[in-house]
Amino acid sequence: MKLRTIFLTLALALFGAHLCSAQDYLGTWKLNEAKSKIPAGMAHVVTSTYETQGDQIKAVGDGVDASGSPMHAEWVGKFDGKDYPVTGTSGTDARSYKQVNAHTLMLTNKKDGKTVSTARIVTSADGKTRTVQVTQMGSAGKNLSGTTVYDKQ
Repeated sequence: MKLRTIFLTLALALFGAHLCSAQDYLGTWKLNEAKSKIPAGMAHVVTSTYETQGDQIKAVGDGVDASGSPMHAEWVGKFDGKDYPVTGTSGTDARSYKQVNAHTLMLTNKKDGKTVSTARIVTSADGKTRTVQVTQMGSAGKNLSGTTVYDKQ
C-alpha cells in the first residue's frame, strides 16, 4: 500500500512539473508588429492561444498566409518532439514541438511528411513576451526567415 501511494505521488508530481514547464506558453499572445521583422510573402500568426487539454496542449493560431489571406490552424499534442495533426490550414498537416528548456520551444511544421517551416520560440523570463525566429519555404522555393514578437494578453 505504501509503495502504491509513493508511486501515485511521484506520478502526480511529474505530471505537475510537466504542466508547470508549459505554463510560460499558456495564454493568449498577440503580434507586436512594431518589434517584428516579417519579410514580404511570409505567413505569420497574428494571435495565438495555448491552453491545456487534459495532459496535452491545444494551440490555436490566427494569422495571414503567404498570399495575404486569413489563416487559422489548430493543434493538440505534447511538447515531446513527435508529430501531431494540424487542422484548419492547407499549408501544414503535422506539427511537433520540442521543449529545449523552461523558456524555449522548437517547432516544426510539415506537409505530406516534408518540413515546410521551423521556429525557435523563446519566452522572456518575466513571461510577458515571446520571440519567434521562423524559417519557412517561400512560394519561389527559397527559404524566408523572420522574427515575430508577441505580447501576452
